[in-house]
Amino acid sequence: MPKLLEWTLEAIREESSDFSWMEERRYTWTPLVESVLHRLLDGQAVLLLTDPKRRWFEQYILDAINAPDRNRPFLPVQSLRGVFADLQGIDTSMRLTLFEDMLDITYPQGYFIWYIGEGGHAYTKIAYQHENNFLWLIDEEVAGSFLMRGSDPQLDTKLLQLYRLFDRSIDAALFGQVELT
Repeated sequence: MPKLLEWTLEAIREESSDFSWMEERRYTWTPLVESVLHRLLDGQAVLLLTDPKRRWFEQYILDAINAPDRNRPFLPVQSLRGVFADLQGIDTSMRLTLFEDMLDITYPQGYFIWYIGEGGHAYTKIAYQHENNFLWLIDEEVAGSFLMRGSDPQLDTKLLQLYRLFDRSIDAALFGQVELT
């Protein structure tokens, strides 16, 4: 059974679209995804959050990840906006603490935030709270995140490609096709 890094390279090369840009980046990508896969398999919830420019992508993920035609168990993925509509109102450290307390009570098996968006957006105050969150950051390099450039004319295409790779990684982990360390 291949390790996730080897499997990821093969998955990148199997894509029919131009995904070669990801071959070198897999060394950054794979440890992040492996950590997320472990947490998903342990039953932690995923709270998805995007900046306003990527709201379309949040909806795309929510529609696709647990689509009825998928041949796998449903995954605990929810929109963070759906859990708490007034995210903009979390503007003080006290409110952020109360918000985190609510999440800890709501998700006793644990949770993590999957944030996709600009590093300078106000939502990052929520996303940066814990180092185990899954961060796809645009134009800000932070340790433990996957960096993308907002000036890239192919950014939307690359986001969709990354989602497909992540989704395939979930399948591989769920069905024992890859070895997680």
